[in-house]
Amino acid sequence: MTYEGDPRGPVPGAGDADAQALHATLERLHRGRDAIAQVVMGQENAVDEVLIALIAGGHVLIESAPGLGKTLLVRTLGRVFGLASNRVQFTPDLMPADITGTFSLTPSEHGTMEPRFQPGPIFAQMVLADEINRATPKTQAALLEAMQEGTVTVMGAEHPLPVPCFVLATQNPIEMEGTYLLPEAQIDRFLFKIDVPFPPREVLARIVETTTGNDVADVPQVLTPEDVLDVQRWARDVPVSTEIVDVVTRLVRATQPDLEEAPDLVRTYVRHGVSPRGAQSLVLAAKARALLAGRHAVAVDDVRGVSRPALRHRIHMNFEARADGVTTDAVVRALLDSVVASHA
Repeated sequence: MTYEGDPRGPVPGAGDADAQALHATLERLHRGRDAIAQVVMGQENAVDEVLIALIAGGHVLIESAPGLGKTLLVRTLGRVFGLASNRVQFTPDLMPADITGTFSLTPSEHGTMEPRFQPGPIFAQMVLADEINRATPKTQAALLEAMQEGTVTVMGAEHPLPVPCFVLATQNPIEMEGTYLLPEAQIDRFLFKIDVPFPPREVLARIVETTTGNDVADVPQVLTPEDVLDVQRWARDVPVSTEIVDVVTRLVRATQPDLEEAPDLVRTYVRHGVSPRGAQSLVLAAKARALLAGRHAVAVDDVRGVSRPALRHRIHMNFEARADGVTTDAVVRALLDSVVASHA
């Protein structure tokens, strides 16, 4: 993923002080991205997509085979941004209270035992939900409710989560025995679904050479949680033209097999299309990508650049698609070529 643009320009409507703060924060953000890429080698696209999701204020579902650096990516990201992080290993016996927290009797200053809420691991600025599909649907729902609402309710008391709240969930696509697939409505709550590919030969050789010795890469902290909140606010201020909104609207409607604007490819292979939340996610992600690139407004290239991670988990294929080997990425690519070509 390549970017063009000068990050020194202000977001329209920003004052001089705000523009200077934006410029300084974006410069540090770029340094942080480079630092992460030096540790998580050969996964530049995945690094960029995770950063875009963080800037957009969304959550990420990462899918890849074991050993491709998912946990390393999350741990490095937390260090670079100074985010307080927790890791939860999902297993079939994990209970909702193991994530959200529960009340327990603790001694008070008066010597009596009083019920007190003990926060669970979801109370962190960044949470790695490792192998989320190994937990039961009840436990999955507890996590995803916290992601959507930003709060946890236990025994009638509402507890707000720290901000920023960023959840990265992983799932292993090759070992499905003993797993519980995420329901479609819950998958829709992730802003991005990121696929981490196997690295090419030269990158694999570099990984082996740099990780089997005594030297450990030192990743500096370049941003603070307050900086992340500022960047998220600036991202929402990036303007979107009516033409870009029209592109997103036509793209999302084209994924619905029951609508007249759906092409034959969608009518043949798609069971359910993208929800309105998917359209919102696409615009937010395009805004974040434009800001990261230093552009002052969303361009068609921003929509194209975030369309696959934003839509691939929101298009549900039918049996014919699986039989013919047609993937969601292929559908998104075909729709983009059609919609963008008609827009031009």
